[in-house]
Amino acid sequence: MRLHRNLCFAVIDGLTLICNEGHYADKVIQQLLKRDKRWGSRDRGFVAETTYEIVRWKRLYAEIAEVKEPFSRDDLWRIFAVWATLRGIKLPDWKYFENTPVRKIKGRFDELSKIRKFKESIPDWLDNLGVAELGETAWSKEIAALNTQADVVLRVNTLKTSKETLQAKLFDLDIETEFLKGYPEALKLKERANVFTTEAFKNGEFEVQDASSQLVAAYLNVSPGMRVVDACAGAGGKTLHLASLMENKGQIIALDIYANKLHELKRRAKRNGAHNIEPRHIDSTKVIKKLHQKADRVLIDAPCSGLGVLKRNPDAKWKLEPEFLNNIKTTQQEILQQYSKMVKPGGQMVYATCSILPSENQDQVSRFLASEAGSEFSLVSDKKVLPSELGYDGFYMALLQKK
Repeated sequence: MRLHRNLCFAVIDGLTLICNEGHYADKVIQQLLKRDKRWGSRDRGFVAETTYEIVRWKRLYAEIAEVKEPFSRDDLWRIFAVWATLRGIKLPDWKYFENTPVRKIKGRFDELSKIRKFKESIPDWLDNLGVAELGETAWSKEIAALNTQADVVLRVNTLKTSKETLQAKLFDLDIETEFLKGYPEALKLKERANVFTTEAFKNGEFEVQDASSQLVAAYLNVSPGMRVVDACAGAGGKTLHLASLMENKGQIIALDIYANKLHELKRRAKRNGAHNIEPRHIDSTKVIKKLHQKADRVLIDAPCSGLGVLKRNPDAKWKLEPEFLNNIKTTQQEILQQYSKMVKPGGQMVYATCSILPSENQDQVSRFLASEAGSEFSLVSDKKVLPSELGYDGFYMALLQKK
């Protein structure tokens, strides 16, 4: 591979914003990719993937380069040189790479790869937490799996098309996909491609949604005609899946505390042809009270640490802090206590997170069931989706039945 100056500069500019200024990696990369209209798909792929890779392995590379945050521009070039050297890329004769100690870099890599917090490039506190919650062996397996690049998986919108029809349409655009056993609406891309520019996407025939995330809506056992509440709907990935499972029949009330996310959901619902969704902004406790004992099904896709989705959000491990984790567990339990009241007698509820930590998952469900509000519920089943086993995002979901 030959390094091109303008592409490398784009990566360094992106890393400055992500590492030093706390910007979100996905937003930074979106902006970077608009920088030069002459860039082809390979150029854009290099910028996006290299930036994500360096963010993912930031601690390891910084340790090898012997630099500390906040990084100067020269520090970032040293980190870049480590990335390139470890991938066997010949460094060009640029001033940024003068005196790069290639042999020393490889030696330091071998040495640091024996220590998990460096090998997997994670903060000390997170490494300690993972061991405490999952044990040495399981944590080592999960964090290694979470440090691999995420596949691009589509969820076919069955309100508009079928899996076979969409696969054929994409094939005509040289985008090859494959079916995934056990995921009825999923198509996995064989190679990364920008699917957002396709007519099929603009027509709402699919959404990009990880295979594990596609399991959640199905776990709620919905059927056409039901009244369903998606209590933490956000921008509506799972809401839209519920609409297709319900064949646009019945009612889905999409709740969220963030009005801007519900605006995005409205836009996506229109594109998807999902007409049975009613967004409601939670601007007071009255919104929940009005729905007490009114819902056949309630989905609580709870706010969480996001540790199960580090594949696609590698910068999250640097933004996450122990204090946030403690606060989010309190929030999760409060949401369970309050939102469970919307389930009507005989109805069902799913509590789900994109975390792999028992303290956010089965421990929260146990706490809820032992409480006064939870005494009306029983656990039907739960499911741990581990990245090391299936290769997709880490998720947890519990199906609860109201007596």
